[in-house]
Amino acid sequence: MDLSAIGSLSSALSQSQTGDAVNTLVLKKALDLQAQAAAQLVQALPAVSSNPPNLGAAVDVKA
Repeated sequence: MDLSAIGSLSSALSQSQTGDAVNTLVLKKALDLQAQAAAQLVQALPAVSSNPPNLGAAVDVKA
């Protein structure tokens, strides 16, 4: 194997590692944005109103 082949292989591996690092950072950013959007959706949900006090007070348990 000649020296030029070793140099080009090293360069290709370095570019591949850089590409992988960039892809990982983009994925992390996308996940962060999705988490923020989900948190905003949960916060936008209306508050649950409580039932009237007489609802469920007279439950017939006899069969």
